[in-house]
Amino acid sequence: MGMSVTISSAVAEDAEQIFKLQYLAFQSEAALYGNYRIQPLTQSLDSLREELAQHIVLVARLGDEVVGAVRGSVDEDGAGAIAKLCVHPRLQGHGLGARLLRAVEEALAERARAARFRLHTGRKSESNLRMYRKAGYVAVGGRTASDGVELVILEKDAPTDYAVSA
Repeated sequence: MGMSVTISSAVAEDAEQIFKLQYLAFQSEAALYGNYRIQPLTQSLDSLREELAQHIVLVARLGDEVVGAVRGSVDEDGAGAIAKLCVHPRLQGHGLGARLLRAVEEALAERARAARFRLHTGRKSESNLRMYRKAGYVAVGGRTASDGVELVILEKDAPTDYAVSA
């Protein structure tokens, strides 16, 4: 193929590609839980557009195709909240998810001055849990999502190499 995957900030015109990718990528999670009402599958395109306007949204591109995406925002307690990390099924297992995770951590630390990161994943999502643990996240709790899926909440401190000079 010869092309490499690049990661950059999403633009408004990416909304439909992100929407379709998210729907495709989260099918395996829905199947794992036998629950096709999970939020990434029921989110509206208008809601995703609002997230694009209000949050840090990064995309991974292979040429013109969006093949990965992740969102970041700041929680009420100042932690960088990371959500909806997804990679096209044909590219999963090659480190792209870890690259997107690191990129959104850097963006949250630099743009939002987040000193801590928080995310969640389903309790049965072993590959996600493995990736997050490898990236330094530790489980700090759990909760049940509105769709009934048992979630694990994970956190980690922002490494000092993300520090931004004034």
